[in-house]
Amino acid sequence: MTTRVYGIPNCDTIKKARRWLDDNGIEYEFHNYKKLGIEAGTLRKWCKEHGYESLINKRGTTWRRLEDAEKENMNQKKAIDLMQSNTSLIKRPIIEHGNIQLVGFDEAHYSEVFE
Repeated sequence: MTTRVYGIPNCDTIKKARRWLDDNGIEYEFHNYKKLGIEAGTLRKWCKEHGYESLINKRGTTWRRLEDAEKENMNQKKAIDLMQSNTSLIKRPIIEHGNIQLVGFDEAHYSEVFE
């Protein structure tokens, strides 16, 4: 089963997640948003599973720097467009493991999924 980690290499949370995966012998592919971008279809799939609200990193500087008009009247299409044009808006990491998607780093949840 392929495991794919989506994120930005210099993100501290990505570093924690990758370290946890490495320490637990989990092989994975890393998808660097900055180099590879993200497809709208992938974002739609994640939104269907988790809702667009849980995918947007509202605690980050990228969100805070957006104009208020960009943040208003948010819906899934607008969120996907924003996440594609500003990949730093996407909560990190997102891990695909088979048909499971994990959003964020949660060591206990990782332990359950990767038993």
